[in-house]
Amino acid sequence: MEKYDFISIGDTVTDAFIKLKDTSAHLDIDKGTRELCMGFADKIPYEDVFVVPAVGNSANAAVAAARLGLKSALVSNVGGDYFGDECLEALRKENVGTNFVIKNTGRKTNYHYVLWYDDDRTILIKHEEYDYIFPDIDDPAWIYLSSAAENSLPFHDVLLGYLEARPNIKLAFQPGTFQMKFGKERLAGLYRRSDVFISNKEESERILKTEENDIKKLLEMIRALGPKIAVITDGVKGAYASDGEKALFMPPYPDPKPPLERTGAGDAFSSTFVAVIALGKSVEDALMRAPVNSMSVVQYVGAREGLLNMNQIEEFLKNAPHDYKPTSI
Repeated sequence: MEKYDFISIGDTVTDAFIKLKDTSAHLDIDKGTRELCMGFADKIPYEDVFVVPAVGNSANAAVAAARLGLKSALVSNVGGDYFGDECLEALRKENVGTNFVIKNTGRKTNYHYVLWYDDDRTILIKHEEYDYIFPDIDDPAWIYLSSAAENSLPFHDVLLGYLEARPNIKLAFQPGTFQMKFGKERLAGLYRRSDVFISNKEESERILKTEENDIKKLLEMIRALGPKIAVITDGVKGAYASDGEKALFMPPYPDPKPPLERTGAGDAFSSTFVAVIALGKSVEDALMRAPVNSMSVVQYVGAREGLLNMNQIEEFLKNAPHDYKPTSI
């Protein structure tokens, strides 16, 4: 069996980006909320469509890790259809191991529709309910766990048992939609077992069931669940991390030009942060490099094309502004 540095676990998907015309839709902004509005029962013209296979939180992380120099693989499911074959081929081209990806005959591959308006997106999602089977992955250095479907709860129990029997494996946890719905109590073992936890600010509040807005307090509350390192991102405002000894703020890396669209920015940050830690670097090192990959990803369509290798990230750091560094909070 091949030995891997980094194995991602979670659903993979094909994203179809439908670029809407400015004349086809508009944003309705009211009391801090934003709604994408289009005429009901109309024929809505669009500008273009871009199809990107083999994406999703975990697939994106596996690709990011591979580009950064780690030997990575993905534990996931695809359907026994054209899109499943396309996903597998895309992963292999990225040097991501696919021997743990199950091809499900007679079932569809996850396929999401991304309504791309201005520089952001609204995603229509549907997770196929596969029979989640945990393979023998031996002892990778790191496991990166993220989004899985609503019927995957027993799979998480099996994973926790696997981890408890192998304390040398480090775990990074970036909860997806249904993992947040399962609740921190039901997944308490995985939170306790996590070496790194990452979410955005709104997700951390949802997980904790709190209206607390202070990031430093949110970091402390997440760490109280068990993770050794807690990371909370806050969009264009930057990101925060705490390892219990220090709490740090990291500003975003300046965009060289306005973002094209923001799909995958969070995944790029999360996976790069974990990959840099997996390479033996410090929290500060990871905080400085993760925003560079986020900056690059939003200059392209989809979550994968803009992902950088380590040499490219280091080149951006050479040209970073003098105040681009972590600071204590």
